[in-house]
Amino acid sequence: MFTHILIPTDGSDHAMHAAEMGIGLARQLHARVYAFHVLAPLAAIAYISDVIQHTDDSHVERAIARAQERLAEIAEMAKAANVECEGGYAFDRRPYVAIVGAAKQQGCDLIVMSTYGYATLDRLLLGSETNKVLSCCDVPVLVCH
Repeated sequence: MFTHILIPTDGSDHAMHAAEMGIGLARQLHARVYAFHVLAPLAAIAYISDVIQHTDDSHVERAIARAQERLAEIAEMAKAANVECEGGYAFDRRPYVAIVGAAKQQGCDLIVMSTYGYATLDRLLLGSETNKVLSCCDVPVLVCH
């Protein structure tokens, strides 16, 4: 069945619910999980401003720290469930591309992710990240609502 489950997170309650579901499934299947967080890249002007100011607390460092905190939460949940867990993050303007890429790169055979509520006009026109993952991924996706 499934042996390596990708759990993308943005730190929201919905994503953490999906993480709980994914870890529970991994425990039952004796699978391992890969927690993954996508960070929006910094705009060039803001990046140059960070470089010029030489601040100890740059936007990139703060974003990475937040990602690591969110990944640590999932790692703690996995540890409590006695499930092997690794994690990682990537910078990408299109989170769904990064999620699909991480699933392929890590050799994951299932993605467990959340969706927010019911389809609204903006989702029909633009599509949610979950819908985008579903539309372009060869890996099965378990959507938690």
